[in-house]
Amino acid sequence: MAYYRQVGSVPPKRHTQHRGPEGTLRYEELMGEEGFSSDSSLLYHVNIPSAIVDAQPWEPPDVSTVPNHPLQPRHFQLPGLFEGEDWKATDVVSGRRLVLGNADVRLSYVVAGTPSPLYRNAIGDECVYVEKGGATVETLFGALQARTGDFVVLPRNTTHRWIPDDSGEPLKAYCIESSTHIAPPKRYLSRYGQLLEHAPYCERDLHAPSEPMRAEGDDVEVFVKHRTAAGVTGTRFVYPKHPFDVVGWDGCLYPYTFNVSDFEPITGRVHQPPPVHQVFESVNFVICAFVPRKVDYHPLSIPVPYYHSNVDSDEVMFYCGGNYEARKGSGIAQGSVSLHPGGHPHGPQPGAYERSIGVEYFDELAVMVDTFRPLELGEGGRASDDGKYAWTWVGGRG
Repeated sequence: MAYYRQVGSVPPKRHTQHRGPEGTLRYEELMGEEGFSSDSSLLYHVNIPSAIVDAQPWEPPDVSTVPNHPLQPRHFQLPGLFEGEDWKATDVVSGRRLVLGNADVRLSYVVAGTPSPLYRNAIGDECVYVEKGGATVETLFGALQARTGDFVVLPRNTTHRWIPDDSGEPLKAYCIESSTHIAPPKRYLSRYGQLLEHAPYCERDLHAPSEPMRAEGDDVEVFVKHRTAAGVTGTRFVYPKHPFDVVGWDGCLYPYTFNVSDFEPITGRVHQPPPVHQVFESVNFVICAFVPRKVDYHPLSIPVPYYHSNVDSDEVMFYCGGNYEARKGSGIAQGSVSLHPGGHPHGPQPGAYERSIGVEYFDELAVMVDTFRPLELGEGGRASDDGKYAWTWVGGRG
């Protein structure tokens, strides 16, 4: 996201001395993508950012998967993964339950009520959609305020923690973890990175930290998710001083929030294909948002989607608000996730095609992830699969 910001105290020229009021030298850290060849920011620390006093193994939440075989469309009932009062002792990091995943992306769900540990994902960027609730996301760059409907985009290797609001209500979050980077679609960007006039949102809709965040502490733990030759694992580092010691930063790489209510839907006389709903892209997957909108206005239009085969992709839809016309009668409700895998033609449930004729407005909210490699079932997916969805186009199966 090549959109420059400056926060806090930075020197007039990069890679030069920067001293505090007492004359102490600040430590400059470059945080950049693709080596030194893409977006980056420079952060200025009070303490040496690489100083650690301990490193121990840490096991992140279960990320093992099994194939979707035999090939079936599936319905995952996510609310059932967190029942009773367990959410009060659950945090956004260690409490995630993997629903679907492959080598490019992992989709998890969590209902949380307690602060997370300090954490950073060294595998890829994270895009966390807040289904319900609010939180303060404290980061190395400063604090973000997250609310219902926010996409919280956290660049790879950003040390952060989630602190749910003290409201007595759970924080519900749908976590999209990339193995690379997440950014606005290239077709919406100028060659220099500005969001163009035909984009469904602009830089004014992106909210980044506005001031540095300082914290004190000795022997501070940070939990890091990373890769080994065998797969995903983790390490618990102990820092002699709190890593939130940045006095200022500038650059084009930083965490931010974007609220789905600021997404301006693109509509037409006849049904528009899913790419018009795209919000972000990554390597081998995209993120889309289906928001409340006026629908097709051709006199003979059929507003619900036409039946289609996902020749190159698996389609995952997280239903998080309103009424999804195309899925009526399938058992899908708010908090559900559907999987329509490549190789299976899919579309509206029986009767939805006809009922949509003459409809002028859809009051629906859903977050979609389309992948270009097959998805497998995680522990949370296997636990929440309703076992019936595949047969709903014929009215059930004995």
